[in-house]
Amino acid sequence: MITPHYMRVMAAYNSAMNRRIYTAAARMSDGARREDGGLFWGSLHNTLNHLLWGDEMWMSRFDGWEPPPVRLADSGRLHTHFGDLTMARVVADQRIETWARQVSAADLHGDLVWFSGASQTERRAPKAVLFMHFFNHQTHHRGQVHALLTRAGEAVGDTDLFLVVPPEIFEPI
Repeated sequence: MITPHYMRVMAAYNSAMNRRIYTAAARMSDGARREDGGLFWGSLHNTLNHLLWGDEMWMSRFDGWEPPPVRLADSGRLHTHFGDLTMARVVADQRIETWARQVSAADLHGDLVWFSGASQTERRAPKAVLFMHFFNHQTHHRGQVHALLTRAGEAVGDTDLFLVVPPEIFEPI
């Protein structure tokens, strides 16, 4: 289904796209970042917070990170200040890339069992599917953020994976 190499490519893509998104968002005023843009989490600021929250929550299950200090409903308010949010994003991306470099083929097999605070139930799913969900969740919300940034006149640059991820990360075929 997926390979350790897939994990490394997606982690690199995640980091590169977050750098582009945050660079564009930093050019906006704080008020513009906090204005309700019709995204699922309302504003750009809230959506970026939710994205980080989701990454931290999944990584607490995948790699033993400390889970975020707020519940899902409050994930849009994880960090009040954009500078703090940006720094936390940089650190998380570095940690995700480090984790992805350590994922082995054996790590992709089996199920993950966890207690979901959102559904208040124990959940079980194949790890490989959850890893794909992890990266898909990032892409989903970054797409919303990209649309809002574009509407605000902020350029993000290319978003196609093969144009964003450095060629040396791709395995030779």
